[in-house]
Amino acid sequence: MNTLLTRHTTTSTAVRRARARPKTGLTTRRRSGRTIVALHGDLDMSSAPALREDLIGTLHHSAQVLILDLGAVTFCDTAGLAVLVGVQRRATGLGITVHLAAPRPQIAELLRITGLDRSLTTGPEVHDARVPAPAHAT
Repeated sequence: MNTLLTRHTTTSTAVRRARARPKTGLTTRRRSGRTIVALHGDLDMSSAPALREDLIGTLHHSAQVLILDLGAVTFCDTAGLAVLVGVQRRATGLGITVHLAAPRPQIAELLRITGLDRSLTTGPEVHDARVPAPAHAT
C-alpha cells in the first residue's frame, strides 16, 4: 500500500514539475547581416522535434550568419544538443555560419564537458558573434 502511494505521489510531483517548466520557444530577428534566434525554456526530448523544425525553417531564410542566443535557455539534454549539432551541419551545407551566444553557465559547462565547445562557436554575448567579411569578386 505504501509503495502505491509513493508512486502516486512521485507521479503527481513529476506532473507538477512538468507544468511548471518554462515553455520552449524562439524569436527571430535580423540585424546587419545576421539572423538572431533567441531560444528560451528547456531544450530537451519533449521540445527537440518542434525546435528542430523551427530552426531548419529559419535556415532557409537566414542571413549568412545565424546566431543562436542561448541566454534564456534553462535546461539542455542530449536531444537539445543533437538539435544544435544538426542545425550547424545543415547550416554549413547552406553556406551559413552558426554561432552560439550567451549560454548560461550550466549550458556552457555542458558544451565544454561534451567537447561541443570546440566544434560549435560560442561567445559570451550576442553582439560578440562576428559577421564574416563579404567575399570580393576577382
